[in-house]
Amino acid sequence: MQTSSPSVLRSLMEQYGIYPKKRWGQNFLVDNNILQRISSLSGAHPGLYTVEIGPGMGALTQLLAQQSRGVLAIDIDVSLRAPLEQVLAPFSNVKLLFADILKVNVEQELVRQFNLDQMPEYTICANIPYNITTPIIFHLLENCPHMQGATLMMQKEVAQRIIAAPGGKDYGLLTLMTSYYADTRWLMTVSRNCFYPRPDVDSAVVQFTPLPQPRVQVQDEEVFKAFLRTAFQMRRKTILNSCASFFSVSKDYAQTKLEHLGIKPNQRPEELSLEELASLVNRFLE
Repeated sequence: MQTSSPSVLRSLMEQYGIYPKKRWGQNFLVDNNILQRISSLSGAHPGLYTVEIGPGMGALTQLLAQQSRGVLAIDIDVSLRAPLEQVLAPFSNVKLLFADILKVNVEQELVRQFNLDQMPEYTICANIPYNITTPIIFHLLENCPHMQGATLMMQKEVAQRIIAAPGGKDYGLLTLMTSYYADTRWLMTVSRNCFYPRPDVDSAVVQFTPLPQPRVQVQDEEVFKAFLRTAFQMRRKTILNSCASFFSVSKDYAQTKLEHLGIKPNQRPEELSLEELASLVNRFLE
């Protein structure tokens, strides 16, 4: 049963008395060409397991199951269990887990669900709910050290923030933290017309390739992250004021530190690269 067909999808939902739930950002992808492209670009192959977040009605899951050694499909909506079990019945290599992805230890579950002796190689593929896109991205990058890659569909505006260059309005904390952990690549734009129900925005697919170690070395990662959060919450502040306030030092002292780094005191946080910001925090922690 190909649930990428809008008519089949609606029929299946009527059969089980279910409906798309706004609170969980359920917009089901119903364009078979896009589904095929995402599956082929995801990196899934017979030697890899795939973790899918938000399988919905199983359209992408079916394709991933044909390509992967096994698929762990995680969804918060238990009402989807019956239709998913029907749709995925032909695929013995799919395991379903109904849980909040933000509370799941993905790697532990992968080992447990497939009864493995050790951590396998795996990739992640997901159509992320718009309302929790950023928390999911951070959860995966910070807590999935063995992940080979992640192919994630999200709101187009969020994708633009991820790949933004310094100096623009889209450049910010999300840009910096994803760059800290991974290489990112824009794969495609997906029209809002490819979903049921039709959302109010277009989507994009971004691929993350985790780095073997963070892109920049920092003396204290927690302080570094806290500084970035603080600086970009008040992004119209100059970097001088941000540093003086965050590190509780005088502006004269902060200015001297910045000048040694070649950073102009009147620059804004969004004008600085990840490398410059890391050097800045390291200098203030000396």
